[in-house]
Amino acid sequence: MASLSSDEWRAICDKFTNAQNLTEVESRNDPENDPFRSKYKARELLREIYCSLKSFEVSEGEEDGGGESGDPRPSEQPVDGQREDGFGQGFSGDSPAGLRAAKLGAVEYYLGVNHVDTEELSAGQEHLMNCMKLLGRCSVSSENVSLFIHVRNQLGILWAGRDETETAQGFLETAESIYQHYMKEDGSPPTDMTEYFTTEEKLLTHQERTKRFELAYTHTMYYLAQVYKNLGQTERAATYCHSTLQRQLQLNQFNPMEWALNAATLSQYYITKGRYMEGRHCLSAATVISGLAGEVPSEAAAQESETENERREQLRQKRAEIARCWIKYCLNLLQDAKKLLEDNIGELDTDRQDELKRARRGEEEEEEKGRKSALLFGSEDTFDSIASLEEKVRCLFPLDFTEARAVFLVGQNYVTQAKEYFQMDGYVTDHIEILQDHSALFRALAFFEEDLERRCKMHKRRVDMLEPICTDLNAQYYLMIRRQLMFELAETYSEMMDLKLTLANRQADTQSLDSHTIKKFNHLCSASAKYFQMFLDSLCSPEGKVPEHLEEEVLRPALVARFRVARLHSRLISSSPSVQLDNLNRSLENYKYVVQYCETHPEAATTVETELELSKEMVGLLPLKINRLKARMAANN
Repeated sequence: MASLSSDEWRAICDKFTNAQNLTEVESRNDPENDPFRSKYKARELLREIYCSLKSFEVSEGEEDGGGESGDPRPSEQPVDGQREDGFGQGFSGDSPAGLRAAKLGAVEYYLGVNHVDTEELSAGQEHLMNCMKLLGRCSVSSENVSLFIHVRNQLGILWAGRDETETAQGFLETAESIYQHYMKEDGSPPTDMTEYFTTEEKLLTHQERTKRFELAYTHTMYYLAQVYKNLGQTERAATYCHSTLQRQLQLNQFNPMEWALNAATLSQYYITKGRYMEGRHCLSAATVISGLAGEVPSEAAAQESETENERREQLRQKRAEIARCWIKYCLNLLQDAKKLLEDNIGELDTDRQDELKRARRGEEEEEEKGRKSALLFGSEDTFDSIASLEEKVRCLFPLDFTEARAVFLVGQNYVTQAKEYFQMDGYVTDHIEILQDHSALFRALAFFEEDLERRCKMHKRRVDMLEPICTDLNAQYYLMIRRQLMFELAETYSEMMDLKLTLANRQADTQSLDSHTIKKFNHLCSASAKYFQMFLDSLCSPEGKVPEHLEEEVLRPALVARFRVARLHSRLISSSPSVQLDNLNRSLENYKYVVQYCETHPEAATTVETELELSKEMVGLLPLKINRLKARMAANN
């Protein structure tokens, strides 16, 4: 660019600075009726810069490129993911031709981003591809590697926004490859794109160059995490998400609440994979980092200031969401431990328990060391706080009541925190989901409790928290939630009934149950049948007609409810033969429904194999029992 004078160059740098200021600062204050005013002004300045650069003398052998000149697009346009990474190809990055291509490419890049920001995606894509074309003539070097990565990041975002995930993947994976190759072959702090239009006295320090370059690559990893998630590659997505979060902490480039919520969300992936060490680490980090956002403004402060009101709302909501992730951690840890320890009738297998306790002693230290090595979040300021929080909740499966209770209490504490924000008034669905999780925590803890009386009281706590909600909910607006609650209440009463009967049988045989025990047993049995029947009634038409065809999402629950109602009616205890007969007939009616529905809908049989087999058996046996009872009644009369 031989014809460039210092005054002309300074004028270009000033225009670029003004364009950046318009884009990043002034645009925040644009009016609603003209939301892109500042960005349109920035666009004009960028076009002027482009024209100025194009007008300078070109050395022999240099060809112009880029869309502003009207050059046709080459027929063999490189597609990322199917090309070399640009190392050792074309003009050297520090040659006059290479630097000129980089500067022109940078303006095309900024024009592309500008058009995307103003929702002109096709024009934005054209400018970004013009940048790619210009860079395609150059080899990757410290002078242009940042631009190589930035433009691919933007094209990745653009194509991902169009649901062209695999195209986005190609651009982003090439950006990743370029970064890795550059760091291996060179690694020096590269020129930042803003420095193409900066006077010498304002050039960045090596430290600032490194920070900006690493941040660009962090964005690459973040976008790749989204791409892999959308492609269903969840393991890979989690790895990239974890690395992104770690890099954001190292670079000190993060919003505390946003970072914390992302870490808490990542924990849920690890939990579903049974990787509780990683899940706990993510949640502990989320809790500590969310604390960096400061205290929640008081109600008084929120009433005086709109800004403080928004901040109060955001902090309370996101911390409540993190608390909900902790609840899921504790609940899943208890439930997975239960699966590990239960026998074939759902009770605690003490032999298995002893075996796991013996095995654990040799595993604890190795597991802690091996799985933590590559997963630590935090800096010097936060590492100790994160480790301290991790120590308050275990990540190994609880194997007895004491260990299970410790996990339960942590979960229950977070239930309290979550409910403070997600209250019934305003957050009906969220509040009920939290209550359901609280109920599930009690159910999981009850498995570890050997004292049947105390176990029964835990189930009573579940009834006490869910029954009033089920009664008060509007059936029209919250039908699905009411069905869930009905089914859970029915199962809970049934569990309490079985426990009461077991307790009674330990004291005496069934022939000598006292009237109080019988009354209690019948109450629990009837309550369970009532809620199962309420669930079944909710499936009927407004006129009360039973559906001929059950939808897939309610097929198994409906048939199981029928089976359970049949079983419950047959278990009711009564000294009156007529009441016994009525109960047996209602039992037979429901068993027959299960059998007949599966005969007319053969595809349903596979969803209730055990229940169907028992129903068929009872349809054969119950008529005999009914006939014997009728004969006795006739003889007595």
